[in-house]
Amino acid sequence: MQKGIFVTGAGTGVGKTVIAAGLAACLREIGESVGVMKPVETGCARVNGRLVPHDALFLKAAAGCKDDLSDIVPYVFESPLAPALAAEREGRRISIRRIMNAFQALSSRHDLVIVEGAGGLLAPITARYFYADLAARLALPAIVVAGAHLGTINHTLLTLQCAERAGIKVLGVVMDHLSPEEGLAEATNAAALRRWARVPFLGELPFLPQVNVETIRETLKRSLDIERILRMIEGNPKS
Repeated sequence: MQKGIFVTGAGTGVGKTVIAAGLAACLREIGESVGVMKPVETGCARVNGRLVPHDALFLKAAAGCKDDLSDIVPYVFESPLAPALAAEREGRRISIRRIMNAFQALSSRHDLVIVEGAGGLLAPITARYFYADLAARLALPAIVVAGAHLGTINHTLLTLQCAERAGIKVLGVVMDHLSPEEGLAEATNAAALRRWARVPFLGELPFLPQVNVETIRETLKRSLDIERILRMIEGNPKS
């Protein structure tokens, strides 16, 4: 089994990249060699005729790695859709073997690899292959990122149920505040997830008006039980 973590979400736009990048930066700070990977990135902007995978580039900067971008993000699409649909729309095919080869290449060069999914566990990569299938095949434990907004209890519990059925070990849930607004749901959802999630609640990330590697790293260290998370990732949950 490779060392690392699979970062998934209870939905789209819940802050997976922020959490994955922050974990990479924290691990880098304590001297770990960290690889990062986003197997498929969709919704990429075209700059000077080329697609720019901003999430993958941000992960690379956070990890401070020198890996080829083709290993970090094997597939890049312009269409802001689930990977399978983006590939169909653009007349391309996604190879799971290519993704696995890239992951193995990263694993051979680093102490551990942080893999960020797209959407959630049931986002389709191909017509018959979902992110849940990929996470199970990678044999990496997962962290679930949940938004603080109304509806996150249902979305998070469904994600955890999916992970259990797929045989994916979930280390815990991180809740991310995506807006400065603090309604009743935002104020109570952390306690609700502690009550019903049946996995460790690893903390809340406050709303960040500015997002950069240093800010995310320092915020994770203040807001989450980062030492516990890092021990879990390194395979020493009780140390």
